[in-house]
Amino acid sequence: MTKTLPDLVPDAELNLPRERERTLPNGLTVIAIRRSAVPLVEVRLRIPFGRAPLAPATLLSQALFTGTSAMNSIDIAAELQAVGGGLSAGLDPDRLLISGNALADGLDRTLELLASVLTDATYPVEEVSTERDRLVDHIQVALSQPAHLARVALLKRMYGTHPYAVQTPEPDEIRALSPEPLRDLHAARVRPDGAVLVLVGDIDPDQAIDTAEKILGGWSGSAADGSLPPTPALETGPLLLVDRPGSVQSSLRLALPALTRTDPDYAPLYLANLVFGGYFSSRWTENIREDKGYTYGSYSSIDHYVAGSALVAAAEVATEVTGPSLLETVYELGRIASLPPGEEELEQARRYALGTLRLGMSTQAGLAALAGMYAGFGLRLDHLREYSAALSAATREEVAAAAAKYLAPSRAVTVVLGDAEKIESQLSALTVVERSAA
Repeated sequence: MTKTLPDLVPDAELNLPRERERTLPNGLTVIAIRRSAVPLVEVRLRIPFGRAPLAPATLLSQALFTGTSAMNSIDIAAELQAVGGGLSAGLDPDRLLISGNALADGLDRTLELLASVLTDATYPVEEVSTERDRLVDHIQVALSQPAHLARVALLKRMYGTHPYAVQTPEPDEIRALSPEPLRDLHAARVRPDGAVLVLVGDIDPDQAIDTAEKILGGWSGSAADGSLPPTPALETGPLLLVDRPGSVQSSLRLALPALTRTDPDYAPLYLANLVFGGYFSSRWTENIREDKGYTYGSYSSIDHYVAGSALVAAAEVATEVTGPSLLETVYELGRIASLPPGEEELEQARRYALGTLRLGMSTQAGLAALAGMYAGFGLRLDHLREYSAALSAATREEVAAAAAKYLAPSRAVTVVLGDAEKIESQLSALTVVERSAA
């Protein structure tokens, strides 16, 4: 006996938690949200880091918790573990991100430890040396991975001389670093002005903000302007073939123009991308994975940076079907750009979009990540209500118009990494090819 699954209810009103917000005298904005599902609190601190020198910034993010004048890295980790938590740092082209969590009653101590690192990080020589060697090993492993090399080539092709074009430092740049450049960069850029701290969990929001102000109010200083110019328009041209002799797979990467989250056409474009390649039931996946077996998986997504957004599509395909895979990819882009999606097809994508939106904010960690990400773009959770309504209301005609404008294959920047001797003739039969070494 078969059972019919119940319908999703994506058009139910979003139940958004209330945000409390205060900008402290030192320029730090604190956002606190009560979500009492479990007795934890999530911590997300976003510090603007655009234009920071890439190699020192990358190593700083790995070495931030290596010590203060009063504690070494083991002391810091032990103190955090004592309140059921942990903190770590990461870097992207726009920000230094510190994230972690703790038991709710350990928030005070967690923020005290965070404050000590923000105001008194010492970057001890031996600890930095260990992190430097670890980072070099990590980069060298990445440089052996086709997916990483394809991304590196695509970023350079997309962004040219813009700072976003290079997001991974060279191993030799990291090897050359001593602790002193990290200390200088920390003093110049790890500053509260323009930073955003998000706290989500089993907390009283007003009280949590008071605590943050008491503990982090002494963190001071203004950083240099790190704002970046808008990303350049994508320049179409020959397909870039990056030669990787002996590769048994080819890495297909395409970039297309996209919109910021606040653009009125963003919701229709987001839905158009889902129909094309943005989830497992997409046309692209159905074509080159389910129907033809060219790949184990393909995926397209809209990447957002502070200075601009782009749609990126990626697939790893067998060498012998590189040309056919690209042909089918171009076909699917052309199809979504020239024909409106079917009613049922659009409704399925819409339900997926609305369902994942709710799922993403269903946990403390997911809500903290969402609130922190939105804050980095000057938005608050209230934007989700407007965005959800836009997803619900987008018509076939609006989705078709967005697809025609942004997903036409003639607008794509294309990079393929693979064994050029085996795939160049396949690709040259389809388009003009420019060849380079990996």
